[in-house]
Amino acid sequence: MMGMGRGPGAALLRGSFLRGSLLRGGLLQAGLLQAGLLRRGLLRRAFLRRAFLRGGVLGAALLLAGGRAGAAAPAANGPCRPVVHEGERYVACTVDLRRARIKLFWRGPDGLPYGSLSRLASQQGTGLTFAMNAGMYDAGLAPVGLYVEDGRELKSANTANGPGNFHLKPNGVFYVAGERAGVMDTGRYLKVHPRPDFATQSGPMLVIGGRIHPKISEDGPSQKIRNGVGVRPDGHVAVFAISEAPVSFGAFARLFRDGLACPNALFLDGSVSSLYAPALGRQDLSRPLGPLVGAVPR
Repeated sequence: MMGMGRGPGAALLRGSFLRGSLLRGGLLQAGLLQAGLLRRGLLRRAFLRRAFLRGGVLGAALLLAGGRAGAAAPAANGPCRPVVHEGERYVACTVDLRRARIKLFWRGPDGLPYGSLSRLASQQGTGLTFAMNAGMYDAGLAPVGLYVEDGRELKSANTANGPGNFHLKPNGVFYVAGERAGVMDTGRYLKVHPRPDFATQSGPMLVIGGRIHPKISEDGPSQKIRNGVGVRPDGHVAVFAISEAPVSFGAFARLFRDGLACPNALFLDGSVSSLYAPALGRQDLSRPLGPLVGAVPR
């Protein structure tokens, strides 16, 4: 199952930008040390290298966001903003389905997987306000579970047992139907059988009815850059989040439940987690990606 590796090195990207970012690196690292965020040694140093490649401006904005749960930098003209929860830094992208559409993307007009956020952005144009990877996939970049696009079920639900995060039951489904969205565990989804416009299956569930997944420990040893999605109680607002440093499953689940007010949330992937947020000047590189999710105006 894909989604278990670091993205390709971006050392050749924008030489002058990198030199500026590295000059700012000392200030960023000092700030992180003061915040106690380098406690995980090698993982944090790897994060710093990735942060320099992503850009010093966003890093500075995150530092200014402060240490309280849910603190945010000044809002950008887009759905995404930096947030802080339990001392960990994330970017959260909030989409109200009454004002925007959430769509899933797997294959382009040529029938081939988009494979990257950059290709998706170039083909969707300026209307794409954000995008990220949208669930686990196989070596051919095909979804490993349920996948519905424009009302057509292209992959059926996967209820098999097996290793890895996808099979950490209960796993779940994120779906969109008109101006409403939902996150359900897979068993309930198959019983309710909504008729979604878009749906993607992944796992594990992070939050189920306001409770953390029973197999997720409070702060386990697995530390990854992670992304996921939750839905607010009214069903009109979906919140996507990606961590800016490696975090535990427990910390990530609490972000959705306690920091983003999502009683149901689903893990999408780790390590390859990537974000396109043009209002933040961000377009992450990664290994080739399977299904993608993004927002466009209504």
